[in-house]
Amino acid sequence: MNFWVAVMVAALCGALVGYLQTFVFAKIPEKWLQDYGVKETDPDFRLSKRMKLIPHGVLSALFCAFVYTLFVVFCFEAYVAPPKIFHILTILMATPIIVIVMMSDRLNRIIPDECSIALACIGFFALIGDFFERDIWFSEQAAWYVPLLNRVIAALVGGGVLFLINFISISFLGKEGMGQGDMKLLAACGLIVGCYGLIITIYVGILVAVFFAVPLLIRKYARKASEKREIEQAEDKGAKRQEIAMRKAQVHFSEDPDYIAFGPFLALGAAVYMALEPVFYNYMIETITLFGLTF
Repeated sequence: MNFWVAVMVAALCGALVGYLQTFVFAKIPEKWLQDYGVKETDPDFRLSKRMKLIPHGVLSALFCAFVYTLFVVFCFEAYVAPPKIFHILTILMATPIIVIVMMSDRLNRIIPDECSIALACIGFFALIGDFFERDIWFSEQAAWYVPLLNRVIAALVGGGVLFLINFISISFLGKEGMGQGDMKLLAACGLIVGCYGLIITIYVGILVAVFFAVPLLIRKYARKASEKREIEQAEDKGAKRQEIAMRKAQVHFSEDPDYIAFGPFLALGAAVYMALEPVFYNYMIETITLFGLTF
């Protein structure tokens, strides 16, 4: 296929797929977007937020078009021109699910287990592709089981790392550090991207998360300073503290201003890796070879 034709097809296909995610999101069962154990009969139950054509549909279309286009531009020689169907289908199927994950976590602070299961299934699909289409990370002499171990170990490490972070947070800080949805998501992403890709996924996720977290921290401290001034200026300081506490208690967890959803950044990291895999390969292969980690 001609390079520029492939680029245009990727952009148009991505825009269409991303646009359609608004309608797909509207059909997601309500229970998928609710926290574990939440029932409609609960006194604080409220319906989940849904994607809107503007701005969510537009952002989704731009994101999918961007990812598909990057994949064609940077993976053309490695995966598109041959073509390697399994690799192409992997990113085609994974990207719209990643959009659902990002939008769900952003709007409702929930990563549906069904999305992680779907991504895990795509990871097994990609594994099948490893046996028919050689991955650029492995030589032709690599043992047949190497690709299998690559993806399974990445899944176990991905989910295990977040489980460990959460365990330490609960043990020493008394609060949850990572949600179960994040653990399942990173495990599923590990199946898709493998061990090398998991490094990039976590790195990109943390880097972008920090970029967004800094303004939130600044806003948090500014709000706390404002609340402190309110209390100091109040005639009845105890009553003012109680009023502020009640005001916070009425805020739904999905609208907590101090909470930053990490899931979307992990999903973004996986998408970035899939779209730019040959670029990361070229930068990392010398170091990997130096440490004897090539197969």
